[in-house]
Amino acid sequence: MTQAATAETITPTSGFAYSILGESGVDVNLCYQCGKCAAGCPVAYAMDYPPAQLIHAARLGLDELVLGSRTIWLCAACETCTTRCPQDVDIAKVMDAAKILAVDRGINPAVGEVRSFHKAALASIRRFGRMWEAGMVLSLKLRTGNYFKDMELGSRMLRKGKLKLLPTFAGSRRARRIFSRVKKVEREADRPE
Repeated sequence: MTQAATAETITPTSGFAYSILGESGVDVNLCYQCGKCAAGCPVAYAMDYPPAQLIHAARLGLDELVLGSRTIWLCAACETCTTRCPQDVDIAKVMDAAKILAVDRGINPAVGEVRSFHKAALASIRRFGRMWEAGMVLSLKLRTGNYFKDMELGSRMLRKGKLKLLPTFAGSRRARRIFSRVKKVEREADRPE
């Protein structure tokens, strides 16, 4: 009679799985490839590998495949995959960890504008305490030089009142304090012991 594997007996077998575990705290070896994550993912249609395949690639130590994929950059972090996972594998955290590892290794995102989008979104949240969409779009356009893409969509959103022209500053101090604390924690973590 074989003993059923439990969370305590399964450990990462590849160096890349250890890297993911270290960055996210998520053991990708808990995944048993049921595919519920991919079935519920709202952006799976645009990904080159569904989330379940990417998790399996991480288990196998295929770090170049994972870090070079479009999937990690297209992940919307909506956590639909995470909530559907019967093994409680936080796939959204794995995607974030893969992005961090890709940036640390100097791998450019497979989706060109994603890095610019992340920088513009974080700058907006840091400055205003929340996302100011019109400012973020302007910042993104300046970063990418792609000024006319989605103009029709933008004008429709403005007409429907979905884009506010002026920002609010509610929560901006609090957001700056959070960013400051995170930076301090990162500096302390980078400091040699």
